[in-house]
Amino acid sequence: MTQTVPEAPVVPVVPGGHAVRVEEVPDPQVDERASRRTYTAKYKLEVLAEYERLDKAGKGALLRREGLYTSLISAWREQRDRGALAAMEAAARGPKPVDPLTRDNARLAVENARLTAELQQARQVVRVQGELSALLAQLSKQSADRPESEPEQ
Repeated sequence: MTQTVPEAPVVPVVPGGHAVRVEEVPDPQVDERASRRTYTAKYKLEVLAEYERLDKAGKGALLRREGLYTSLISAWREQRDRGALAAMEAAARGPKPVDPLTRDNARLAVENARLTAELQQARQVVRVQGELSALLAQLSKQSADRPESEPEQ
């Protein structure tokens, strides 16, 4: 009968014979979301200029050194040919800067619309109060003209 013995956990050992704590071992998992590299227009133009100066072997060495692919070089050439630096500039991320005058104009337009609606409502209230006052005055006059002994019809 053979008996299996569970293996002892492996503890990494660094040179010098010291054991490494588990907390110090880097996590081997890959990040959930890879981040893309971004390139400035200046960098793209520099790489393109260097790439076009080199022979075939030098081009391959440049691509390996910079970690680039030929498809990027082709895309950068097209960008350069379409409009040089202007086409190659990365669009700024985030909200676009707003002119202070435009922002104030928008704020004042909203405030104006609110105040206009408020004024319209106030005018309507005053009109209704005037009509109510006229009705009450008319009822008061009618009741004053009527003798007390006369029953209502």
